[in-house]
Amino acid sequence: MELTLNQKLSLIQKEFKASKSKFNSFGKYNFRSAEDILEALKPYNEKYQVNFTITECMVESQFIQFPMLESTASINDDLDTISASAIVGVDLEQKGMQMPQKFGSASSYAKKYALGNLLLIDDTQDADASNKHEKTAPVDELKWLNKNTPEFNKAIEYLKNGGNIATIEGKYKMTKVVKDELLKVK
Repeated sequence: MELTLNQKLSLIQKEFKASKSKFNSFGKYNFRSAEDILEALKPYNEKYQVNFTITECMVESQFIQFPMLESTASINDDLDTISASAIVGVDLEQKGMQMPQKFGSASSYAKKYALGNLLLIDDTQDADASNKHEKTAPVDELKWLNKNTPEFNKAIEYLKNGGNIATIEGKYKMTKVVKDELLKVK
């Protein structure tokens, strides 16, 4: 008896595991990327005779003040298609990133969450999902971030990889000189 696409997707949702192979050294947590999810899906293509695709488009509205990307993850077989979407904003004010990086970062998040919606991936324990990027301690209790220290170098790497200055400010106190230096990172 041939399985329906709904049945195939249900089986994949039960069996699917994608490791959190990436590590955020600044935030000290592991996370999975869209690429991790897509790589882990490859064996299911043959096993269940399905294909996974992702499409993206810009969302336009007179009410939106910044660019929005919609990513749609789909599973299909010869007869049917099931899709799930995610919409994310593009932070045009993100310091330390060139414009293609800003859109690429938003695209990666949208793909990851569209796939997560389709596959019912629960990221509640994922620090990337739960990190509110807020200060976790009162400013008086934060350590100072100084230039030419291992912490400063980690902050630079974090920003180069698309990190947010607000996250750094949530972990450290810094002088205007140090902050200005970090804002130069691209």
